[in-house]
Amino acid sequence: MLVLVSGLWLDLASKSWSFAVVAGEPVQLEYDEIVAGAFTIPWHEGQRVLPSDLLDFHLVLNRGAVFGIGQGRRAIFVGFTLIAVGVAVAVFGWWTQARSHLAHVAIGLILAGGLGNLYDRVVIGAVRDFLHMMPRWELPLGLAWPGGTTEVFPWVFNVADVLLLLGMTLLLIHVHFVDRKQEPVNSSDEDSSGSSSNVDASKSA
Repeated sequence: MLVLVSGLWLDLASKSWSFAVVAGEPVQLEYDEIVAGAFTIPWHEGQRVLPSDLLDFHLVLNRGAVFGIGQGRRAIFVGFTLIAVGVAVAVFGWWTQARSHLAHVAIGLILAGGLGNLYDRVVIGAVRDFLHMMPRWELPLGLAWPGGTTEVFPWVFNVADVLLLLGMTLLLIHVHFVDRKQEPVNSSDEDSSGSSSNVDASKSA
């Protein structure tokens, strides 16, 4: 619960801060215009955060999923997020043990990220993004992404996206460790059954 609450607060607080500061003046978000696709964020240069052009703050309204995939399908993503949150709660309640601390942290991060972006889609009308990695890094050899952009990482994202990806990574690590623990047990069971069969065979002889 602490991971969920902390992650959700960090995501929503960082979004509110960025849209109040990064453009030089607060950006007033109009729900009806955003849903209709008529709202545009005022032009701004953004703010350089890390040296060597590793990270900028730049405001974007994302009407799609993570990294802008599937633009303009708000209702679908709201429904999908609700289902994903329900599945995460079910996994937490029924398929993890009290000592599965890594899994609990992972599920808390996934829920925080999912609820953070769900809040934006329902209340704001689109997801508020502001983190842009390697903004002025160009692909080598004249390569370009579909759509024509030549930036190494052209997507803008937010803290919720980071929480989702981190949570899914930790959950995969947890599953890997569980599988490794079960392998010796399964091997022992097979050895035991094999030994029993040999004993029975010798008695029959």
